[in-house]
Amino acid sequence: MHSKDTSVQLNGNRANSSNLKIGLFGIGLDTYWPQFAGLKERLEGYLNIVEQKLSKIHPSVVNAGLVDTADKAFQAGRMFKTEDVDLIFLYATTYALSSTVLPVVQRAKVPVIILNLSPEAAIDYASFNAMTDRTKMTGEWLAFCSACPVPEIANVFNRVGIKFHQITGVLHDDPECWNEITEWVQAAEVANIMAYNRLGCMGHYYSGMLDIYTDLTQQYAHFGGHIELIEVEELASLRKEVGTQEVTDRIKLFYKTFDVQEECSVEELKKSAITSVALERLVEQYKLGSMAYYYKGTGNMENEEAISSIILGNSLLTAKGVPIAGEYEIKNVQAMKIMDSFGAGGSFTEYYAMDFKDDVVLMGHDGPGHIAIAQGKTKVRPLYVYHGKVGSGLSVEMSVKNGPVTLLSVVEKIGGKLMLLVAEGESVQGSILEIGNTNSRYKFQIGARNFVNKWNAQGPAHHCAVGVGHIHSKIEKLGQLLNIEVMQVC
Repeated sequence: MHSKDTSVQLNGNRANSSNLKIGLFGIGLDTYWPQFAGLKERLEGYLNIVEQKLSKIHPSVVNAGLVDTADKAFQAGRMFKTEDVDLIFLYATTYALSSTVLPVVQRAKVPVIILNLSPEAAIDYASFNAMTDRTKMTGEWLAFCSACPVPEIANVFNRVGIKFHQITGVLHDDPECWNEITEWVQAAEVANIMAYNRLGCMGHYYSGMLDIYTDLTQQYAHFGGHIELIEVEELASLRKEVGTQEVTDRIKLFYKTFDVQEECSVEELKKSAITSVALERLVEQYKLGSMAYYYKGTGNMENEEAISSIILGNSLLTAKGVPIAGEYEIKNVQAMKIMDSFGAGGSFTEYYAMDFKDDVVLMGHDGPGHIAIAQGKTKVRPLYVYHGKVGSGLSVEMSVKNGPVTLLSVVEKIGGKLMLLVAEGESVQGSILEIGNTNSRYKFQIGARNFVNKWNAQGPAHHCAVGVGHIHSKIEKLGQLLNIEVMQVC
């Protein structure tokens, strides 16, 4: 997915690359094979079809084959553990003993998706009942018997404390089923990206903004990854190493990517170009996949200039899969990273105002915007004061593409546990505040008043991430994989 008006890519970049491995195995009962000729080979054929379909969704699939004995179950469990799979698809091809299933997932200790997939939408009853050999009839029935072992497996998994999820459908020509499978794989890819993401925290919290404070250890506990604490002086020092040609090239990139307004001075563009190049070096140095930053400034002009000229560089990085959140909003940059890893974008936003006449909520934020999901080309405007902050400089003005959107907030609850708060709405046309910030109009099915009340009632910080498309179902699956509560407002 590419933005029409920018030269940057929304997804598919290094920062959002996943090393996810999917485990797959089918189940059966070895007693059947000598009784029913060709049944095993037929079921193995179905398993191969599932592997091929999964491989088209994600290329790295570890197929342990048809597990039909306890010995094979232990072998499959060791294989999945050795291969370090992140997610297992258990394909119930026919009846199988739960004792030959449990050892596989017990040893692997990763989330399990049970595939209850019939080979066809229905048995051809007339042809089936016309068969004269009852042994062959039973073999044919067993080839359609995928639903039979699922209650037994579910019972055992529940009793031993193994979390699982079910997908029931048809092997062929079942878009609903395979869309669900695709979403589970995508959710697992995002979980994997978060597990290896390196989050940079540069500067310090915005003093007094209590809602954004967070327990970093809980971020590790819920998402994994690595958090790097970075000094503003590091960025300021890298700015000194940026060459003249690099500045020229970066300004050209600004004009290619943004709609740079005439009132933007050459001096401010140069400052922003220097910071943008330096910022990319900082990201490479620490191998960052996201960053939260804020710096009040205490008279150190080098540091203040680095931060006041950071917005254009932040916006470029955000659009390339390295989301940047201002005001040291660590929880929200996690939300932005999740949204961007799903390919939806993830722009930094907050309430601006309510329009009761049109029943919309105006939302946006100063600082970086996700320019790859902008409606048209993002404008660059000079701001002579950053409201509530030190300094002045260039800022970006954009609206999120008109159409379906999803809002996501990582909420820290009483006791420290995290929750994912989600709302689906629409980005709609209309007048915005032309103040040099990101700014959009959002309409919600439950109405602006109800949305605000229900969203606020969950106790989120005042920031959230907004992305394109309705992806609540994917976020819900991510929450289940990470064992994080997901609350949908609308």
